[in-house]
Amino acid sequence: MMNRWHVLKRLMPLLAGMVLLLSACGRADLSTLRPQGPVAEEQFGLMKLSITIMILVVIVVFAIALYVIIRFRRRPGDKTVPVQVEGNHKLEVIWTVIPIILLIILGVPTIKTVFGLAEDYTKDPNAVQVKVTAHQYWWEFEYPTYEIKTAQELLIPDDAVISIEAKTADVLHSFWIPSLAGKIDTNPGGNVNIMYFEAPKQGVYLGKCAELCGPSHSLMDFKVKVVDRASFERWVAAQKSPVALPADQEIADLLTNQCLSCHAVGDKGGLMYPNLTGIGSRESVAGILINTDDPKYANEGSVEENLKAWIKDPQGIKPGSLMPKVEMSEQQLDAIAKYLADLKLDY
Repeated sequence: MMNRWHVLKRLMPLLAGMVLLLSACGRADLSTLRPQGPVAEEQFGLMKLSITIMILVVIVVFAIALYVIIRFRRRPGDKTVPVQVEGNHKLEVIWTVIPIILLIILGVPTIKTVFGLAEDYTKDPNAVQVKVTAHQYWWEFEYPTYEIKTAQELLIPDDAVISIEAKTADVLHSFWIPSLAGKIDTNPGGNVNIMYFEAPKQGVYLGKCAELCGPSHSLMDFKVKVVDRASFERWVAAQKSPVALPADQEIADLLTNQCLSCHAVGDKGGLMYPNLTGIGSRESVAGILINTDDPKYANEGSVEENLKAWIKDPQGIKPGSLMPKVEMSEQQLDAIAKYLADLKLDY
């Protein structure tokens, strides 16, 4: 017994260190424990209720177990048979009724919340309708009311319900914004799932794919940018405005032949792959190359630097993505990256 106690004492500092280390994990924009909207707050409330019940049960059970171990331990020389409680109706009723009460306490608000969060806003004229399509390894956002398609950054107003219709273009993915709402799967086979959320606090929130979908699953990030209504309307107008090609004809031809056969810039090009309109205003390139000089981010740099890195070696950044490596000189790469970086939206 003493040997076990010595081992436990040696393990205690290690366990305490692990607890302190894990308590520092997480980010404000990627945490279900820091809800930033009513849907996330309601879900967090259920988490707190269930954890409280579990802690209460653990404390009571361990307290009873400890009491029984001490109170009814066998004394030296005592060979009597302890009093048996088998068939004690009072105890059986107690340990049957108490769990039922706890299940009711947890079950009623859970059912209420689950059915409440399943409300359908897809036909609500006051909600902002967004059709989300998951791709390996990027996100497409379509605003059918505004006739806009964009990618990797979901820009929404802070004064409306956001209605989501989610589907996939390939394998199973899962749409998740931890700080704002729960997650919803995007299932193959043409299935469309719906959800809604609200984001009353302006800011930028991180979204993730929460379903293993291939080698770059962990890199399938997106941003949710919450702005005021006036800024949202200006963004819509800017997103739909014509965009001029580069003045240098060689670069314009290169952009048209190499990039705009798949991507779009303003009213030019195709929409098979991410729309590049306003990419210079986005928080990141490819969802993971953060457009900032803040040293706290591992993958950081200016928009132009990130665009050059992505165009130069997309497979090195996101293995398994469908973005091909484009053959061009360093001068052409610099010109294309600068042109795209200058595509900023004023909103």
